[in-house]
Amino acid sequence: MNVIDIIKQLNDQYFDTIVKIRRHIHQYPELSFEEINTSAYICEILDKYQISYTKGIVKTGIIAVIQGKNPNKKTILLRADLDALPIEEKNDVSYKSKHKGVMHACGHDVHTASVLGTVIILNQLKAEFEGTIKIMFQPGEEVLPGGSSLMIKEGVLENPPINMAIAQHVFPSLETGKVGFRAGMYMASTDEIHLTIIGKGGHAAMAGDYINPLIVSAHIITEIEKCFPITIDLEGVARNTQNNIPTVIAFGKIEGKGATNVIPESVYMAGTIRTMDEVWRKEIKTRIKEIINQISNQYNVSAELDIIDGYPFLINNEASTILCKQAAEEYLGKENIVELPLRMTAEDFAYITQQVPSCFYRLGTGNITKGISSGVHTSTFNIDEDALKISSGLMAWMTIKAIE
Repeated sequence: MNVIDIIKQLNDQYFDTIVKIRRHIHQYPELSFEEINTSAYICEILDKYQISYTKGIVKTGIIAVIQGKNPNKKTILLRADLDALPIEEKNDVSYKSKHKGVMHACGHDVHTASVLGTVIILNQLKAEFEGTIKIMFQPGEEVLPGGSSLMIKEGVLENPPINMAIAQHVFPSLETGKVGFRAGMYMASTDEIHLTIIGKGGHAAMAGDYINPLIVSAHIITEIEKCFPITIDLEGVARNTQNNIPTVIAFGKIEGKGATNVIPESVYMAGTIRTMDEVWRKEIKTRIKEIINQISNQYNVSAELDIIDGYPFLINNEASTILCKQAAEEYLGKENIVELPLRMTAEDFAYITQQVPSCFYRLGTGNITKGISSGVHTSTFNIDEDALKISSGLMAWMTIKAIE
């Protein structure tokens, strides 16, 4: 029996175990950088299968290691994320979250269970490959500065150095049994805008006595919209009309605690900047600062601006992505492989893709006939667990091909 068939057999053998792991993690979700029990549970599984690891990296992070026949030949990194979201789950399932207001609504339970399945499979195949496999279980993917960046600072890409990194993400828009790839630029950088406009409050009837910060904030938003016009391309991606670079500048929160007849003293605004070009990313921030200063001076108000640098853009190394895509075609058949469109969402695995050749791909988890179609970050997000029939074995096969 050849290696790919052995992997498929092992994936079938451990399918129930992988489902059990996923459901346990789903029932006991923990927020970013608080994944203490999740981390302990992963260590229990690694201990059970006698897989060596180091824990306590960035508090809850874990690095496991599997060495083949010639450990120094090449090192492949696999990534899984641990954290959940502050969302109250509305699914009526036996493994529903037991933690009120916290839910695995982005599939990190799936990522962790799948990678653990991959680790279990590869640990039984140590005699079949040369090189080292390093497995990164990271905290805090959902919030800045991102657990990936912090684990990089702790040396996850060193000792030994990583030759290639692989990670997956659930994709409810894609039918279970299929996976998606995109070489090159794939996901956007993301920065946060926090702005407080301080005017002069007063009674709404006394127009000469106040400077309304709500009016100022409205002018700032409309001026930014005018300064950065966008058009939507055929893939549904927002692009700046002046340079055709994918760009999103959006405010999702405006808070002015006044009333029908009370003008507030200040207004707080929060938004996001997303793009796929580092020079343009810097220019956007500079121009936003100029707009805010100009309008604030015009209305005689003060502005407190904080633009927080977030994740960089995610770029899939072309050679690594082609290799993984070909491995997926061998494992699943070409008919089950799709080409992914650009996405303006962000992912902290991007930090890794900026430093080592990487492939970040999508695992189909949707099933409309079963009523499983809700998007990530929603209270009804769930997966078709049949996706776990391929997820661990597929990543194991990609890893074997990458380490050859």
